[in-house]
Amino acid sequence: MASQSNNDNDAGTVPSDDEEALLDPSEAAEIVPDNPDDPMDMDDDGNDEDTQEEIQLQNDSIAYFDNHTDSIFCIGNHPIYPNIVATGGGDDTTYIFDADIASPVLPPSYETNPFSSPRSSIQPIAKLTGHGDSINAVAYTLPSGAYLLTGGLDGRLQIHSTTTTRPTPYPLIGSAQEVPEINFLLPCPHPSYPNTFALGASDGSIWVYAIDPSSDPQNPLQILQAYYLHTEAATAGAWTPDGKLLATVSEDGSFYVWDPFGEASAAGITSSSAGQAVVGLTTADQRFAVEDGLFSVAVAPSGAFAAVGGAHGVIRIVGLPRLSQATTVSSTKSLKGGGAKNKSVGGKKSSAPINAAVAGQQAGQILASLQVQTESIETLAFSPHHSLLAAGSVDGSIALFDAAHNFALRRHIKSAASSSGDQQDEEGSENYAVVKVAFGGASSTVQEDSGIEA
Repeated sequence: MASQSNNDNDAGTVPSDDEEALLDPSEAAEIVPDNPDDPMDMDDDGNDEDTQEEIQLQNDSIAYFDNHTDSIFCIGNHPIYPNIVATGGGDDTTYIFDADIASPVLPPSYETNPFSSPRSSIQPIAKLTGHGDSINAVAYTLPSGAYLLTGGLDGRLQIHSTTTTRPTPYPLIGSAQEVPEINFLLPCPHPSYPNTFALGASDGSIWVYAIDPSSDPQNPLQILQAYYLHTEAATAGAWTPDGKLLATVSEDGSFYVWDPFGEASAAGITSSSAGQAVVGLTTADQRFAVEDGLFSVAVAPSGAFAAVGGAHGVIRIVGLPRLSQATTVSSTKSLKGGGAKNKSVGGKKSSAPINAAVAGQQAGQILASLQVQTESIETLAFSPHHSLLAAGSVDGSIALFDAAHNFALRRHIKSAASSSGDQQDEEGSENYAVVKVAFGGASSTVQEDSGIEA
């Protein structure tokens, strides 16, 4: 009866508080049809507060290696056989394994029953020990990968032969311990100095070694140079593409370019202010100074300049000496005058040396200063095919700059190393530091590695 009395209410009767007020269709100015796609829950900024996007992540890996019992700190590939991989970790051990695994036509996620058969771990080719602390650097020497270098936080450097398999693969042929901790190892690409490499240490020292068992089989490791201008830990280094010069940076904010083989000096390129180095910049120069240190460096494929990255997202672009311009080059002398006859098409070519001052005129000059990211620049890489510079930061972002257009910012990927794919400031997301960027393939795709423990 109560329901009947409610339905019998007059149109002009005001409903009670616990009754629903209804609008007669004849009183409506416009009837809007229901639209399930209408974003009714959007806030003023256009964000859907109630809808959460779920991202399905697929593991399409075809194999894995899990012999390490602690975090992996470094990875190195053989220069001729890149499928041969060396890894060093916090378990004080180096492993070598072959990553050349037969891959299926389609990734596992495309299968009807993905991972129906469990994958097996890759078995190591060799297990190398002898360090008393974490392995912080591994590298194969150039040009043929004849030796594997391992450097640890114990300051020990070990040299293993990759060409000898008896009685065990990768036998230890030499070692050295000159520094407290080894921060990086850099094989030299100079064709005239095979199996040469640079070492950067926690005490700021820079060492250049050559491996030559033929000179002394009992002590094949030879010290070519040692530099001591950095006053704090040497954090990163890079050879010029021709291997003639070595650039290093330090926590003290200094940047030096070394001439290990004397080729810059022979070309007449020297620096009166840098001492042992042909280029030297420190925090004493306010135009260059980066508060709280430098942590990364990369040299352009042309060898004309280097990028150094430091704290607070600061990047400096610094000119380098051009040793190729200090050698003899061909110059064209064109014939002038209306009555002159050009007997040689294109003019007469003569070989003339370029003044060393011209070759080194931009050396040490600050060509650009960049700051897009908010925290330390841990890694830098130039594209070998395009004019791009990639920078990876502790803030979890990657920035791409165009070196051909005054280092204009082309893209800033703010959550490149996010654990959830969301923006850094969104609830539930967690950003990791980007510790390694590299360009791979002819298309120059940027590859990044975050600070996630392996």
